[in-house]
Amino acid sequence: MVRFTVLAPWQDPRGGEIERIRIDNGTLAIEVLSLGGIIRSLWAPDKQGERANLVLGCDSAADYLNQDAHLGAIAGRYANRIANAEFNHQGEPFKLNTNHGKHCLHGGSEGFNRKIWQLGTLPDGVRLMLKSPDGDMGFPGNCTVQLDYRLVGNNLYVEMFASVDKACPISLTQHSYFNLDASQSSLNHHLTAKATHYLTMDDGGIPIAKTPVKRTVLDLSAGPELTIQTTAPELKTTQGFDHCFLMDNPAGELKRFGTLSSPLSGRSLTLYTNQPSVQVYGGNFLAGTLGRKQQILGQYQGVCLEPQQLPDAANQRELAQDPWLEPKQVYHHISRYQFDVV
Repeated sequence: MVRFTVLAPWQDPRGGEIERIRIDNGTLAIEVLSLGGIIRSLWAPDKQGERANLVLGCDSAADYLNQDAHLGAIAGRYANRIANAEFNHQGEPFKLNTNHGKHCLHGGSEGFNRKIWQLGTLPDGVRLMLKSPDGDMGFPGNCTVQLDYRLVGNNLYVEMFASVDKACPISLTQHSYFNLDASQSSLNHHLTAKATHYLTMDDGGIPIAKTPVKRTVLDLSAGPELTIQTTAPELKTTQGFDHCFLMDNPAGELKRFGTLSSPLSGRSLTLYTNQPSVQVYGGNFLAGTLGRKQQILGQYQGVCLEPQQLPDAANQRELAQDPWLEPKQVYHHISRYQFDVV
């Protein structure tokens, strides 16, 4: 049985209130905000059965709005980077908000992570709704999004649907930073993934080509410890993992990406998704971000596993399936986060 607890709302410094709700099924528990569809907390047991919060977050709406790390939020309309903050559709150009050098990152400076969503309950979780108007951050068409967070046993399901009334590229992702020890560093974690290809990038993080992981530091099949981020010369430019790994699910089926694990707590997190790629981000640029209890977060304190469409696919359709959503079509993203102990 899932228990719901409505928590005291936060004041939004822009006006109004931020709703907060906690959902607990006895194994997992999450706290969700109406701001950004944010998962503020996620509790899961360790090998002794003790639950702890495993995601990074903040203590006020103002703190969330003053950081750009997308802690626990939904990134959209388009997750990751769009080159030169522009694309065109059937010859019609669109100029987007520029918030990452000359590029558009995670939907722009006022992306879905900063919007107020309508928050309601489901029998086993919560449903959030968002309407993004035509021209929002430069994206074409009115866009309606439904986001469901559901707790089933030791699984968190994240499911998103979207529709548009003008053609628009859509890519939504959940941007939680996981630390399976609830500690100051995730470098002792191990990440195992069977992905055979990743995207090489230019200096701005824009994809260049699909590249085999074989005989590179991006081969995660052996489950390396994440200290590799601080020692591998190939990761020096990005200061660690900030790479897009390709899934082998051309029909959009739900398949396993990989497992993040910690020998200290015994916890593991296995991600399944129907998305064509997963961005692995090691928290390389977290340092200086304000977290809970006014504590400053450190570099590598959390790991993001971000299922999504391919970055810049709106401009590079040869990289993967077409990310453009047409009117009368429905975008569907489902990911399952399975928490285990060993």
